[in-house]
Amino acid sequence: MSRTRTALLAAVALVAGATGTAFAVDPGTAGIAAVPCTVDYKIQNQWSTGFTAAVTLTNNSAAKSSWSLKWSYAGDQKVTSGWNAKISQSGAAVTAANEAYNGQLATGGSVSFGFQGSYSGSNAIPATFTLDGVTCNVDGGGGPTDPPDPGGPSTRVNNPYEGAKVYVNPEWSANAAAEPGGSRVANQPTGVWLDRIAAINGAGGKMGLREHLDEALRQKGSGELVVQFVIYNLPGRDCSALASNGELGPTEIDRYKTEYIDPIKAILADPKYASLRIVTTVEIDSLPNLVTNTGSRPTAVPQCDVMKANGNYVKGVGYALNKLGDVPNVYNYVDAGHHGWIGWDDNFGPTATIMKEAATAEGATVNDVHGFITNTANYSALKEDHFTINDTVAGKSVRESKWLDWNRYVDELSYAQAFRSQLVSSGFNSSIGMLIDTSRNGWGGTARPTGPGATTSVDTYVDGGRYDRRFNGGNWCNQSGAGLGERPKAAPAAGIDAYVWMKPPGESDGASKQIPNDEGKGFDRMCDPTYTGNPRNNNNMSGALPDAPLSGHWFSAQFRQLMQNAYPPLS
Repeated sequence: MSRTRTALLAAVALVAGATGTAFAVDPGTAGIAAVPCTVDYKIQNQWSTGFTAAVTLTNNSAAKSSWSLKWSYAGDQKVTSGWNAKISQSGAAVTAANEAYNGQLATGGSVSFGFQGSYSGSNAIPATFTLDGVTCNVDGGGGPTDPPDPGGPSTRVNNPYEGAKVYVNPEWSANAAAEPGGSRVANQPTGVWLDRIAAINGAGGKMGLREHLDEALRQKGSGELVVQFVIYNLPGRDCSALASNGELGPTEIDRYKTEYIDPIKAILADPKYASLRIVTTVEIDSLPNLVTNTGSRPTAVPQCDVMKANGNYVKGVGYALNKLGDVPNVYNYVDAGHHGWIGWDDNFGPTATIMKEAATAEGATVNDVHGFITNTANYSALKEDHFTINDTVAGKSVRESKWLDWNRYVDELSYAQAFRSQLVSSGFNSSIGMLIDTSRNGWGGTARPTGPGATTSVDTYVDGGRYDRRFNGGNWCNQSGAGLGERPKAAPAAGIDAYVWMKPPGESDGASKQIPNDEGKGFDRMCDPTYTGNPRNNNNMSGALPDAPLSGHWFSAQFRQLMQNAYPPLS
């Protein structure tokens, strides 16, 4: 599904309503042979005289070395500019032909392009598309045999956070308010983590998905409201960190689909919740692991090699995007790591590539991706003010410092904006937006530097001026000295849809010692304050707080520290 639409959706139901005719698949002949091609045409944004559109073409016939897609407008629509296709128009007839770099279209392969246009009067979606002269069916989002969801036009907007309140989880709010001084932040919106199958209906006395959605409707009132869910239960989940391992084994992709994603989709698609803007953060810490922690790299771990070989991360993410993207008021944001993980040259491009692979797997298209989220449940500083990547000290670039270690980005904002551009160049829609999790990256308090470090060496300069006080940017578990970051806000910077608190502050990253449990969560030494490290954190101390409970459980000492070190400070 498209990231942005204001009024129109190119699905069978809408075409039927607009033209009196709907394409149908004969159930006796359903399948690739019956549907030579599918076209997903979506209005991304629309204003009084213009619009932008995204088109995804899927070829279900013989492979092609070039392609030409044609349609005709019923009204006064004119294409004014386009991207990823050569688009021409004669009267009402439009032709979109491949560029030199995207002419190859395999059987089952998809290609996406977009354009800007003008119109007067109505802006009806074309009723018929032809690929090289053969009529295509309109794809409802899940493939030729998967009927579209009912409910009429999509309510998607360009940025779901603009003009909307965001859901306050009453369970997290109660935990926060119970801490001394916690009432100062207890009304902040946080993500709801669906981290196992049982969480869908509620586990351990906690609210289930429907209960959260019902509460979101109550909080919504007459205005707009965003409710945020973390989709987090892949087979072989988080292959490089034991603390966040999940309940499903590496090969249990069918259980992931039928017992986890399908029930979530069924609930989200309930017309009762159609007025909510539902943001899904899809599978944190998954796809980047396939780039950085596999093969011959010193950071490789066998579990990640297994997940790369069996393809179940790619399949799982693709399936989630496809199914959840069918729901018109769902906004999918895929996890994109953080600058201290993906910011190196040999990680940056390959990570975007594997995200494109996942976004076009299992029936998904790039139009099912509304955007990406960085720094989820991490600590990378939003903006380092006292040094830039272009600085040179004592004849050395700051990239040569031990802290940056040749990384190309010094903070999360610069990384998110640059990675957004990389994703667009890799084939994602130019309208994608980014979220940045600022729940624990404030780094305030008395240790916060007020100016640059000494220029005696590149290390004294960077270390003396950086806000992020971790031993190493690879440290991720219950970090000592961390503080609450920027409060959630919409559209804070170019290309950024929102700052969010997707990780609820005060919920542990993992236990600091082995704790038997029935949640599938192991013990990771990175959560042990006595651990001296591994290649993924350049063999530094873990920097973890002591006496931490299992991941996701309330950690009072951490929450109090986060409030104490908040930046901007709490009043």
